[in-house]
Formats: sequence, C-alpha cells, structure tokens
Amino acid sequence: MIRTILQELLVFLLPWMLFYGYLVAIGRNPHRREHWENSVFRLTMAGIAFVVVSLILVGVFGERHRGGYVPPRIENGQVVPGYFQ
Repeated sequence: MIRTILQELLVFLLPWMLFYGYLVAIGRNPHRREHWENSVFRLTMAGIAFVVVSLILVGVFGERHRGGYVPPRIENGQVVPGYFQ
C-alpha cells in the first residue's frame, strides 16, 4: 500500500519537478518565491490531472486476476503464502 501511495505522490510532484528543472535551465533561481507565485495553481491542477490519468490507466491496463484469492495459511508448521488461483 505504501508503494502505491508513494508512486501517486511522485506522479503528483512531476509537474513541480519539471518546473523546477525549467527554472534551472533558463538560468533563474528556483528558490525565489516570485518565480513560483503565478504557477502554484496550475502546477497543482496539472499534478492532480496526472494522478487521475495514472489511476485510470492502471484501472484499464492493470493486471486482472480471474480466480479467487487464497489467503496465507499454515501447513505442517510452515507458512504457505497467499496466491491468486
């Protein structure tokens, strides 16, 4: 679960990182507030759009399991991991 959350957080931060790189590439100091003031809303909306698109793509193209899930169990003193049938 934590991996999924971190992946979506990185997808959200992608526009912010690209804008940071853009500021560095054009020779502006990315740590100055005036370069970010007019872009915060647009970067936030772009990040949200990226997350929504990534969730839709995972839903459409994600791996499907047709069978049921068999939970982990103990057999002869050994833990048998869960799996999909």
